[in-house]
Amino acid sequence: MITKLSHASVYVLDQESARDFYVNKLGFDEKMKIPIGEDVFWLTVGPKGQSDLEITLMPINKGTMFSDEVSQQLSNLVQKGTFGFGVFECEDIYATYQEFKGKGVEFTKEPTEEFYGIEAMFKDDSGNWFSLVQAKKE
Repeated sequence: MITKLSHASVYVLDQESARDFYVNKLGFDEKMKIPIGEDVFWLTVGPKGQSDLEITLMPINKGTMFSDEVSQQLSNLVQKGTFGFGVFECEDIYATYQEFKGKGVEFTKEPTEEFYGIEAMFKDDSGNWFSLVQAKKE
């Protein structure tokens, strides 16, 4: 029986740039950085205070994981914003939205009242998009 998800991967175009985005713009902790190849790392980050989940910032490496053709196709799909990877929750969406905008995070949807709470949407520096939600109080 599976009891939990501990790691999830996000494909990124540049691992160091992605680390900077997640750590310095979103305020995540860098959890692990282990060399696994030439200029490639097993690099994980996660929201402060959430120790049971690590997000692996997975570079699109041609020649190691992917052929040149697949690497180019995947890079193009990531850049086009094809992938939506998850929902991040926050206590005060308006404050978080202003903080992130002030750090240069690109939002594709401003905070909007929805039936489940208030939602905004943003992209990381590779083009992956995420939902930012302040859940409706019950």
